[in-house]
Amino acid sequence: MRLLHTSDWHLGRSLHRADLRTAQSRFLDHLVDTVRSERVDLVLVSGDVYDRAVPPVDAVALCEDALHRLRSAGARVVLISGNHDSARRLGFGSALFDVAGVHLRTSAAGCAVPVLCEDEHGPVAVYGIPYLEPAAVRSALGLAGDAGHAGVMRHAVAAVTADADARGVARRVVLSHSWVAGGAGSESERDICLGGAGQVPLAVFDGFSYVALGHLHGRQVLAPAIRYSGSPLPYSFSEAAHRKGSWLVSLDGSGSVRADLVEAPVYRRLRAVTGVMAELLTSPRYAEYEGDFLAVTLTDQVRPEGGMDALRMRFPHILVLSHEPAGVVPDGRDYRARVVGRDDLDIAAEFVLHVRGAAATDGELALLTSAFSAALTAATTAGDCSAGDCSAGDC
Repeated sequence: MRLLHTSDWHLGRSLHRADLRTAQSRFLDHLVDTVRSERVDLVLVSGDVYDRAVPPVDAVALCEDALHRLRSAGARVVLISGNHDSARRLGFGSALFDVAGVHLRTSAAGCAVPVLCEDEHGPVAVYGIPYLEPAAVRSALGLAGDAGHAGVMRHAVAAVTADADARGVARRVVLSHSWVAGGAGSESERDICLGGAGQVPLAVFDGFSYVALGHLHGRQVLAPAIRYSGSPLPYSFSEAAHRKGSWLVSLDGSGSVRADLVEAPVYRRLRAVTGVMAELLTSPRYAEYEGDFLAVTLTDQVRPEGGMDALRMRFPHILVLSHEPAGVVPDGRDYRARVVGRDDLDIAAEFVLHVRGAAATDGELALLTSAFSAALTAATTAGDCSAGDCSAGDC
């Protein structure tokens, strides 16, 4: 049996306000083509189908079209909800979708309800464990009030195992949207762990032929049969070096698996560039970056005015711009320590230097002095604070 493991589509998401609808649509085209060319029997979508609980209508349309085309290409689909999805909304009509070969598993109560498949070697039971927020599902599962992510997952896996045992099905596949211990995160996941407390031990998934994980955006292998597919697109610059894709899993008659990477198409590379403004705008060695999503760090001693607009003329897809003057050592003191014992003008002048990278001119200092004087005069007149008596609360 051939399975295609994907997750974390995050339909409707943008990247620093850059529209990703075209990129997401191209990935789904690629997924349909892979199902057809590799004769995939079952597509596993391990949660975070959408980026938010109430997705935009064009994201819903994109998902509907993708599910229809995956089914038309010959594959059944098993899909679970993630922590970004609304389980109730995503699971609407699940009984009707089951008949059509698209199997939505979005509730704790449905974890042990398998999708039963058959090949020449016999049955395969596929179970979907959606994202289970402990506080939301403890009572429904009859668990103690202190049960965390690990406790909830152990309970769900035990229910799945009991059902598979009762059916006598040896080949078992499970989808789970969770942070499993040993997995490496990136900047673009919504944190579901506090100090590691939300992590699920790897051993919880012992005994399964394949575990299709979702939530972490980097593709990774925790064990030969326990894998994250990662997101199909990079959703933060921390993912710039990721090779995005899906796992094409071949399940044999004994329950052993072989997993091969199917690389996703690259819409635009994410690149980080550091340099001075003049060189970035003119040097031919930066020509290769002109079509990329960019995070640029300027090292000019003085922050160039209109930097983003100027850079966008050459790099139309620049998304992030920061200024870190070369040779400047960051001040590690907190705000209170930096301003204690200093007057308003001194603090304002340092702010100008920090923001612009150049000291305030004499004219600017005179303007600041006049502004502070006017503000103090207005406050004194309004509050009658000349005697320093504010006990009446008039100030």
